[in-house]
Parts: sequence; C-alpha cells; structure tokens
Amino acid sequence: MAPMTAAGEEMYALVERLYPLCRSITGDGVRATLDIVGEYIPLQVHEVPTGTQVLDWTVPQEWNIRDAYIADTTGNRVVDFAESSLHVLGYSVPVSATMPLAELREHLHTLPEHPNWVPYRTSYYKPEWGFCLAQETLDAMPDGEYEVRIDSTLADGHLTYAEHVVPGQVPDEVIVSCHVCHPSLANDNVAGIAVATFLARALAEQTPYYTYRFLFAPGTIGAITWLARNKERVERVKHGLVLACAGDPGGLTYKQSRRGDAEIDRVMRHVLAASERPHHVTEFTPYGYDERQFCSPGFNLGVGSLTRTPYAGYPEYHTSADNLDFVSPEAMADTLSVCREAFAVLDRNRRYLNLSPYGEPQLGRRGLYDALGGRSDTKQAQMAMLWVLNLSDGEHSLLDVAERSGLPFDTVAAAAGALHGAGLIKA
Repeated sequence: MAPMTAAGEEMYALVERLYPLCRSITGDGVRATLDIVGEYIPLQVHEVPTGTQVLDWTVPQEWNIRDAYIADTTGNRVVDFAESSLHVLGYSVPVSATMPLAELREHLHTLPEHPNWVPYRTSYYKPEWGFCLAQETLDAMPDGEYEVRIDSTLADGHLTYAEHVVPGQVPDEVIVSCHVCHPSLANDNVAGIAVATFLARALAEQTPYYTYRFLFAPGTIGAITWLARNKERVERVKHGLVLACAGDPGGLTYKQSRRGDAEIDRVMRHVLAASERPHHVTEFTPYGYDERQFCSPGFNLGVGSLTRTPYAGYPEYHTSADNLDFVSPEAMADTLSVCREAFAVLDRNRRYLNLSPYGEPQLGRRGLYDALGGRSDTKQAQMAMLWVLNLSDGEHSLLDVAERSGLPFDTVAAAAGALHGAGLIKA
C-alpha cells in the first residue's frame, strides 16, 4: 500500500472512532475526542474555568448530556439521542415533561427539503431545549401526548482545548488549527481533526525550519480563548492554516488571509496551481471558521483556511448526511498531501544574498555543473542556479524565483542548496 493510501486509511479509521462522540464547545465529548487524538500525538490539554474573561467573551458554563429521547404513549422512543448525537439541540437545558405534539413542535427542528436528514442545531448562549429529527419522522408522529426527556447538565466547569508542538530550528511559529466542537459530522470537522493529527505526525518525522503549533479547540470561543491566553506568543506566529471540511469529494478551496498577500497565501496559491489539482482560491471574508479570529484586525495574522468544499457549500453540511459515507480515505490523503507540499515550500522559502554578485561566478570549477550530470532535468537545474544567483539580492525569496522563472520550486530550492554549499550565497 502506498504511503499516502495507507495514511488515508489510517485517517479514516480515526474518523470512524471520533464520529459517534457528542462534542460541543465544552464538556466530556471534547475531552474524549482529545483522549483519542492523544493516542496518536502527545497533547498538552488546557482547562479554562467558566467565567474566565477572554477578550470580549466569557467562558460559558460546561454542558454535558447523558441521555435524551421523545417517547410515545407506548414507551417507544420516536427520537433517541443514543442513535445519534445530532438528535438533541446542542447545549439543551434539562427537561422532563409530558406534553402534546402541538406544544412539542415548537422545540423540534427538521429539514423539509431533505425529509430523511437530521439537521445540526445549537443554542450555546441562550437557554433553550430542543430535538432535531427527520421530517419524515415528524410526519409519522400522530397527535397526542409525548414524554420528553433531556438528561443534561449546564453548570460551572471548564472549556477544554489542546496543543501539540513540533519543535523547529527557529522559534517562529506556524499555527495549524481545527475545531473540535461539532458532534457526529464526519467532514465538518472530524476529517479536519484527522488530517491535522497526521500532519503533525508527518512533521515530527522531520526537523522543520519553523516550529509548528497544532491547536485543537472548540470553534470561535476556543480560538478566542487561545488568543487571549497567548498574547505574548502571537508575535511569533508568522504563518497559519485553519483546516476544516477535509474529507469530502469536492476539489480543494483555499481562503486567503485578511492580508491577501501573506506568505501562506502565496505558498498555497503556488502549490495548488503547480499541482494542477482542481481548486479554487477565494478572498477573505469575516465569516467562516477560526481564520476570522486569527485575522481579526487587532491580530491580523497571516492565517488562511484550507477546505475541500467550503462550509455551507454542500447540501450535506450540518446534517446527518455528513456521515462516514460522505468522506473518503482518498480525499483526506489528498488534503494531507497538499498541506505537506505547502509546508515543504514554506519551510524552505528563504531570501539569499549572492556573495559573488559581480558577473556570473564560474560554476564549473566549483563542480556545480558536474554535480548535475546524468539528471533528466539537467538544463532546468542549470537555469535554476542562474536564476537563484541573479535574484539572490536579499529581497527576492525562492518562491519569487520559482514564480518569475517558471521553474518548479523543488528545483529552485535544490539549486539554492547547492549554491549555498559552494559558498556562493548566504541566507
């Protein structure tokens, strides 16, 4: 089995394990998720108490749920949380009552346009309770009395998030973020968790230039909490990528940072174009995933977002149809591969200074031409050396060289390595 195929199968197996868990912005579902991820990579888990001020927000009460159902007069559970964590409105307050269907309807959420799908709905910051169910299930419910039970707790506790750090040669950081707050949604965002986990494992097998910090946190409030608790570290974050919707059959989409010209934006555009994969590059908007927190004007970090089909861009989004059949090992392997390709460029994208800038240095007597003998791309490699020498003025990066010359970045980086080894350029 090829390495990427094997990684795809392993990521899918992780998705299968994580998929059934009831996650939310707080609670034991998040902890259980991080426990499983912690079997693959070491995690530093943080617990932030309810009531903690984080920027303009406050850490909410912790929500946990044990059971929930709607039962008819015979005791038959018409809707059962045990069958799917999507069946309960996220953050539902506890309820134990008997009521007629007419009253119960006010607390039911369906998707009439997709009558056999169950929607995903939440009420994080407004005390409420409810159930999500298929429209066809609701249509089959006769008028009458129903027992309604939500065995949940909403109490002071903690918000939980975790970090994994891959040490680099320099303290400057690349942040990779994914959200861990969604319940049984395979693409959004269990696939993102899986890709981030295996990306961390792949980087740990190398000695990267940058330090890579992986953040597994609940959406919005988790990223805000991390930013509030790491203001002194934010200046080290030079690049970043938010991962989501990483396993669906669509092509890749890269959403640029607020800056639009951040280095990660250029790298992702270059890698996607050079790979000839079907893809889209979109402008930044202040809506979406946690790139909007990292790119808020006070921080304005160079953080973009990589998805396959973007949020709300596929009918299955935030429904029970975003299930294990909707994601594939092949799609996750492809997303992982693009991340690895992009970070390989980012890690090697340096500016060099030509130490022999007056005229063209004699490459032959330094053995540089001989070193290219027998290569199938000898002429391309020679041109790369000439381009690197010409543009190594301290202002142009290797990505600038690759884009201006039209040569592959790997060829340009290899040429720079050879010239650096020969003492002709310095970083």
